[in-house]
Amino acid sequence: MDSLARKLGLKTDPTIFFTSAGIMILFLAALLIAPGPIGEAFGAGREWIVTNLGWFFIFGVTSWVAFLLWVAISRFGSIRLGGNDAKPAYGNLSWFAMLFAGGIGTVLMFWGVAEPISHFANPPRPDVEPFTVEAADDAMSFSIYHLGLHTWAIFAMPGLAFAYFIYRYNLPMRFSSVFYPLIGDHIYGPVGKSLDIFAILGTLFGVAVSIGLGTQQINAGLTALFGVPDAVITKVLIIAVLTTVAVGSIVAGLDSGVKRLSNINIGMAVGLLMFVLFTGSTVFLLRAVVETFGLYISNLLPMAFWNDTLASYSSDGGTWGWQGSWTVFYWAWTVTWSPFIGIFVARISRGRTIREFVLGVLFAPSIFTLIWFAIFGWSAMEIDGIGAGTREAMGDQAGVLSAAVVESIPLAMFAFFENFPAATLIQGLAVVIVAIFFATSSDSASLVVDMLCTGTPDPGPWHQRVFWGVSEGMLAAMLIVLAGDAGLTALQEVITVVGLPMFILVFAMMFALFRGLSHEDLGEVKVGRPPRPEEL
Repeated sequence: MDSLARKLGLKTDPTIFFTSAGIMILFLAALLIAPGPIGEAFGAGREWIVTNLGWFFIFGVTSWVAFLLWVAISRFGSIRLGGNDAKPAYGNLSWFAMLFAGGIGTVLMFWGVAEPISHFANPPRPDVEPFTVEAADDAMSFSIYHLGLHTWAIFAMPGLAFAYFIYRYNLPMRFSSVFYPLIGDHIYGPVGKSLDIFAILGTLFGVAVSIGLGTQQINAGLTALFGVPDAVITKVLIIAVLTTVAVGSIVAGLDSGVKRLSNINIGMAVGLLMFVLFTGSTVFLLRAVVETFGLYISNLLPMAFWNDTLASYSSDGGTWGWQGSWTVFYWAWTVTWSPFIGIFVARISRGRTIREFVLGVLFAPSIFTLIWFAIFGWSAMEIDGIGAGTREAMGDQAGVLSAAVVESIPLAMFAFFENFPAATLIQGLAVVIVAIFFATSSDSASLVVDMLCTGTPDPGPWHQRVFWGVSEGMLAAMLIVLAGDAGLTALQEVITVVGLPMFILVFAMMFALFRGLSHEDLGEVKVGRPPRPEEL
């Protein structure tokens, strides 16, 4: 493999690169040959995980939030990620834009209207009536729970571990480096390489789900605007075009490509947010933003531990209720690409203290997410009609967005914009924003996968980075082609199964980081020297 890597002009660990690429290609071939049996196997695996281990996912992410906050306020918070005199490489605004755009920008565009309306029409709790004030409050609380602090804890946990071990002790920029306190020099051997390969595959599949969601929404927008068919071939063409854009950004690199795209995209997203605020029910929405902070704070602790334990006594025919297809899916999906976001955030966070890192990564995107959902979600529920009296007075207009979500979740955002001025223009802008979020997720992931292969923050040869960018697009396209009408359901099954082992590994990261921190002498930090295993 070494000679092949030299012939191809690759700058990488040949074992990690070729094994990861080979397994990915074999999986795609298996999907082509036997999509039915593979789909059934993933479906059965997802059902078992959701039924028997859903509690583990919910407890796990909550424990990560608590651990990260403890680290931030403890004496370890002043540790600087890098040399003691290191300065942040990026300003706060660019830092936030890159981590947000590379993280869940596509998800907010996809679910900003659809998730609150889904919970509004079908409340998570069995004793809440649909379309009531109580249903609206619950819809908002659960939507932000899913994409607020808990989601960013899934990114921050590996991100902090990567940044600490890579920058404090000069370990390779690889997934396996985080486990140095647990396995020592074995990170350089077969065990470490296996961990790196698994992280690459998890990143590829996790980002494929995000690309799948974004592609469906772009297709829905083009259908609403131009009558473009909502078909598999259209989605494949969308992926091909936007993968080409992402590859261009990959070739440009982190500073010239990803940073520029991220800054443009966050600016456009904020502009869209302001448009909805000032052309909608402005006073109602400003009051709702403030009230939503209170809803989230007051409901966070109960939601963080709610496990739908009594589902079998209050739901029809099952021992696991609503959370199986919502919360558990979110956590399993998010954790699969947490190595990607973790490495990416670590890469752009050198020079920051642990306290700055944790508070910035947890709270800045979460606050933006809360404001986003408060403005889009409350606007959507107001349009749909809150309360029996309002819905009766609205007549045929009541429930239009609920009906749109039932018909097509990707179409929900575009049905929402039909209630605003310059609807066609704004729908077109939304398509562009989703497309750029698509590109930033893809190019960020490709650069990170390349780092996981090379073990350094320096980019590999351009054709090596392009390979991973094209691979992500192909994987997403293949999943969409083979999923057919099952679309999101098929993607959920794959990602939940892949997410379980990754979830366990991120748990192990927490213990590795705690062990590393607890043995560091804050008065005499040996930055740049990997500690021996016996020292940890």
